[in-house]
Amino acid sequence: MQHGPPSTDAGGGCLCSSPSTGLSCRARMAAGGRLPSALPAARVRAAFLSFFQQQHGHRRLPSAPVRPRGDPSLLFVNAGMNQFKPIFLGTAHPRSELSRYRRVVNSQKCVRAGGKHNDLEDVGRDGCHHTFFEMLGNWSFGDYFKEEACSMAWELLTEVYEIPKDRLYVTYFGGDSSLGLSADEECRDVWLQLGVPASRVLPFPLKDNFWEMGDTGPCGPCTEIHYDHVGGGRNAAALVNQGSPDVVEIWNLVFMQYNREVEGNLLPLPQHHVDTGMGLERLVAVLQNKRSNYDTDLFTPILDAIHKGCGAPRYQGLIGDADAGRVNMAYRVVADHVRTLCVCITDGIYPGLSGAELVLRRILRRAVRFCSEVLRAPPGLLASLVPTVVEVLVFWPTLVLLLGQVMNIINENEAAFLSSLERGRRVIERTVQQMQPSTNFPADVAWSLYGNLGFPLDLIDLMLEEKGIRLDSDAFNELVQEDAKVREAQGAQAGQLEGTDMHLDVHSLAQLRNDNVPATDDSPKYSYKLGQHGQYEFSPCQATVLMLYRDQSLQKEVGAGQRCGVILDRTNFYAEQGGQASDQGYLIRLGQQDILFPVESVHLCGGYVVHEVTAVETLRAGDQVQLFVDEARRLACMTNHTATHLLNFALRHVLGDRTEQRGSHVMAERLRFDFDIQGPVTVEQLQRVEQVVQDVIKRNEAVHMAEVPLALARRVQGLRAMDEEYPDPVRIVSLGVPVETVLTCDSEAARQTSVELCCGTHLLQTGAMEDLAIVSERQLVKGVSRVIAVTGRQAKQAREVGQCLAVEVDSVSIRMKQRSTSVAEMQNLSKEVGQLTKVRITTAMPQWQRKELQTILKALQRTANTAIKKLEMQQAEEKVQSLLTKHCNQPVIIDTVPADSLSILMKVVNQLCDKSPGTSVLLLSPQASGEVLCACQVSKDCIPVFSAADWAMAVCTQMEGKAGGSPVVAKGSGNAKGIQGALTTALEFARSKL
Repeated sequence: MQHGPPSTDAGGGCLCSSPSTGLSCRARMAAGGRLPSALPAARVRAAFLSFFQQQHGHRRLPSAPVRPRGDPSLLFVNAGMNQFKPIFLGTAHPRSELSRYRRVVNSQKCVRAGGKHNDLEDVGRDGCHHTFFEMLGNWSFGDYFKEEACSMAWELLTEVYEIPKDRLYVTYFGGDSSLGLSADEECRDVWLQLGVPASRVLPFPLKDNFWEMGDTGPCGPCTEIHYDHVGGGRNAAALVNQGSPDVVEIWNLVFMQYNREVEGNLLPLPQHHVDTGMGLERLVAVLQNKRSNYDTDLFTPILDAIHKGCGAPRYQGLIGDADAGRVNMAYRVVADHVRTLCVCITDGIYPGLSGAELVLRRILRRAVRFCSEVLRAPPGLLASLVPTVVEVLVFWPTLVLLLGQVMNIINENEAAFLSSLERGRRVIERTVQQMQPSTNFPADVAWSLYGNLGFPLDLIDLMLEEKGIRLDSDAFNELVQEDAKVREAQGAQAGQLEGTDMHLDVHSLAQLRNDNVPATDDSPKYSYKLGQHGQYEFSPCQATVLMLYRDQSLQKEVGAGQRCGVILDRTNFYAEQGGQASDQGYLIRLGQQDILFPVESVHLCGGYVVHEVTAVETLRAGDQVQLFVDEARRLACMTNHTATHLLNFALRHVLGDRTEQRGSHVMAERLRFDFDIQGPVTVEQLQRVEQVVQDVIKRNEAVHMAEVPLALARRVQGLRAMDEEYPDPVRIVSLGVPVETVLTCDSEAARQTSVELCCGTHLLQTGAMEDLAIVSERQLVKGVSRVIAVTGRQAKQAREVGQCLAVEVDSVSIRMKQRSTSVAEMQNLSKEVGQLTKVRITTAMPQWQRKELQTILKALQRTANTAIKKLEMQQAEEKVQSLLTKHCNQPVIIDTVPADSLSILMKVVNQLCDKSPGTSVLLLSPQASGEVLCACQVSKDCIPVFSAADWAMAVCTQMEGKAGGSPVVAKGSGNAKGIQGALTTALEFARSKL
């Protein structure tokens, strides 16, 4: 993403002097005046970036997308430091761009609406909480530290933005005796040297001034800068960190100097870093002299657009009890949430059913709820705000490109929720009618509305409040806690699995580098060739054990039976990365051919390849080993990785260039590929995608691979590259076209084939793939689809299965057209259709064929059901005529009749009652199995005295069976031994009621 040109306004002078008054910002603020409107948010952002870039030599970086990159611990990017975690953890590849960063600056898009940082429920209640915000930040990675960071911050705030110094307060870490941490007097002294009065340099404890990335990992003391909105020469030190709306934090400077270990203890980091974050929205409020972020030009255009779109009273900024009907709260919620929706959708997060997608779904539904329930806006208001949001956030150009798509997704999801609202209202109405007076609304129903229909909990409370009833909160909270325990257990289980991985910690990585242990040479993983007969030959690899890793520490020796990570000087094993699963295999010590050390998985950490091994004998640093990759597994992964590239190309070729990859995973057994899609993928499109792939396979195209400088690679026309960090130089994989050709300036060759940046292992020619079959395609969320494909023998087997099933379906179809006159035969055909439908669902076959067969089988099932119903009606009519003749004009008919099924027996009863109004009927039908079927219907004239359900129950109980139904119709079954007694009981029961 490209940013606009940097501002040149931050040259050390005031950004916003007012020619009309001759007063600077400082003078106007001291005089109690408002800052001039000539300081829009765009200039505030530009001044920040320009200050660090031009005056202090920071490299300006684009914002990362709000979808986290390779970090399953986060739902959304929630801080500027997220994209730099590999630097803090020491895991950045030494050849990657990340590893070369020293001082950088950016404005990061952040979403805090789930996980540790969750402001969703607070949005709208005040003037400062947001789900989406921009975090301005500057970083130092092992470069400058406390003195420079504080000095730069003070210079920017007081000299560039010209915020009066007497309105600023700074805090520092006051120490923690339980952790053995003393006060950060170094930071305190820096502020004092910068001229900040001692009365405004305030110590605070761990919870306020010590920042941690998570339960473990890099952390350190921080210093915060707070702003007093009131000013006027007063001393507001007592209000700092007290939650006062008058004194607010505007900037946090974190000094990363410790690492929190698993046991909880703190160890000094090998390198010190600076990580700062300042919310743009809050800073703009200060510089525009506003008490609420919603009164700044980041929100006022959106609030105006809401007013025009809904006709509600104009936004007045009211909060709490003063906000009658919560109209102003609704304005804030909608304005905030539509910004979040725009940013998330353009970054590839769509409303869905799990994870970040589920959170976004709740955000959208919360916004829709406030639009419809509070602002009384017509459907479509939310989407109509998108163009205004794009104008306000023009700094992010992808918003402009995807404006139409964002509006469509919002409209579709709004329509679905409004439909759910109606269903929810009916559920609540029905439940309330069935409730006993003065009881609480059942928690399980509320939980179903919350979980299945996506109802916000506050909406459920509101709808119940309108009916004068309350939710059983205790029971509901128990359900919430149960759900949380299940999720926590699942997370713990996942964590246990994750814990078996041998990922090097930051201290071990630093120790390896300090000891000059070289990064692993893993180039031998690419050492393979085609033999004379077309088979792949993998070169042997001999290596030296450099270090062993166990229990989060580097060791020179590991005993027999212990699980450890083995770091070698070189390896031919592929470490899991780029979506490709790691190699497996074994290693042996030279001279000990009969002792195998199985390699279970392989990881890449900061340039070191770690082989996860269970030592069958003692392993020592210095041991000479020979490595053997599981060649069948490797070849399967190579095949599926090349197939993934080819599939990516084919999907774009068939569905259009805007079909962007969202993720992939390559395993030996299959491949998975996620991509953007505007609508459902049709049968014809799936067939065409497979055909494109098969054409390339038949041509047996050569797969070209070469390492080139990253900057040169990024200039390739039509290059497919994921949003991730690549090493420099980077590996290019091109199908059918030599790499030097696609690198040629303005070469169109790359647009006609698959060209990707990829570190994975690939086939040398596409013919070895043999075939590719897409065996599954489904939408993960609106706008993102997932395909699963198999190659080679598995693909051919899937096609054979599909063809066999198609033949069986054709056979059933032909027999169905013969129109059997037997209900039993037609029922057997219906069962066959059901069995074939189950096979279609559960068996691997081409997805296009699965969809085709689904259509055919559904039609056959409808035909069979219609035919069965028609034949049963015909049989029933014959029996009805006989019974009417036998029981002419009787108020009660009780008899036995032959019937092949309960369905036919019920039809006989129904038709009898239709042709003889006022008659009540009970029929029994003995079956060859010894069972007796029972069906009855009572004339409506006899209700409620005479109940069909009670009648059937009395009769079937006599036969030691069961029955059920309504006062009008009922059915059941019993044992043939009691049939005579049952007929007597039926007659006696009827006489007692009539």
